[in-house]
Amino acid sequence: MVKRNLDQLYRQVIIEHYRKPRNSGELTNETHQIEMNNPTCGDQIFLHLKVVDSLIEEAKFTGSGCSISIASASMMTETIKGHTIEQALLISDDFSAMMQGQPHAHIDEENGELEALAGVAQFPARIKCATLAWKAMEKALATTETNN
Repeated sequence: MVKRNLDQLYRQVIIEHYRKPRNSGELTNETHQIEMNNPTCGDQIFLHLKVVDSLIEEAKFTGSGCSISIASASMMTETIKGHTIEQALLISDDFSAMMQGQPHAHIDEENGELEALAGVAQFPARIKCATLAWKAMEKALATTETNN
């Protein structure tokens, strides 16, 4: 019964982020931007980041896709704002591990909503949907080109 209630709560969190995505929109003063897509299912994201002195001050996204893709992008932008690049990449590594059903030490109470996506690991075809925004963030932060 407890697992069923937890699964229902997680589904509600995902649907809430899908219906009312946080940080949806564009930035006019971004330092990093990237567009990525998942050709398998048509998910697409355009990620905008403002990074100052290795701190992610702002993160926004636009795009289209399934509920998991949009909810994950919403949660990701909420999670990384206010973190350093290094911290964001650690959380991203843990998110990837969680998607593979592995332990994830850097997903804690502060960004616990991410746990709502843990069930995606049971559906291998949906993992790419959940990780698209995270891969976009990693790739954007890996680039040395900025739009200052």
